[in-house]
Amino acid sequence: MSSANPHARTQFISPVLQPHRWFALTVKPNHEKAAAQSLECKGWEVFLPLYRARRRWSDRIKELELPLFAGYVFCRCVRPDRAGVLATPAVTSVVGFGHRPAVIPDAEIESVRTLVASGLPLNLWPLLRVGERVRIEAGPLAGVEGTLTQLKDAWRVVVSVELLQRSVAAEVERSVVGRANPVAHGRQGRDGSKHATPQAARTGPGGQS
Repeated sequence: MSSANPHARTQFISPVLQPHRWFALTVKPNHEKAAAQSLECKGWEVFLPLYRARRRWSDRIKELELPLFAGYVFCRCVRPDRAGVLATPAVTSVVGFGHRPAVIPDAEIESVRTLVASGLPLNLWPLLRVGERVRIEAGPLAGVEGTLTQLKDAWRVVVSVELLQRSVAAEVERSVVGRANPVAHGRQGRDGSKHATPQAARTGPGGQS
């Protein structure tokens, strides 16, 4: 059984009609673009964040456009159903808890979208569970919130999609970073202890993990 991040802030879907929300779909290896195209052809709103990376071949260096979150595609819908979203070629499951789809907050999707649209160099980053939460106050990333880190002499703001345990980092000037509004971002109690949460699993087309 594969597990999603048990500390992620998620919402569960009830049987009643809900607004369109973002979900993370798992796809076959190296099929992210094909899955996204198939979902779009069915009329779903899809987000596949890409970044440019250089790969060295035997005789040359080639620049490629690769998925930021390999193996995942984001889809916005009421609920990923078996006959629709999960029947799409290359889509294997929807990330969820207890065999129920888990919603990714709109703010996390929009922060990643802003990073990608900025044109700044991006690189994958380990998910950080501690550190100061900050807000970028100026420049093309103004309004984005994340975790401030420092690598040698460079400052970076790390934006996380917690459900997938993945993060993206962008290099910024320290002068444009300020303290974020400290609302419900922490995962630890005042005594420093971590709060237990239910185990999460990926839900497949048949409702099994």
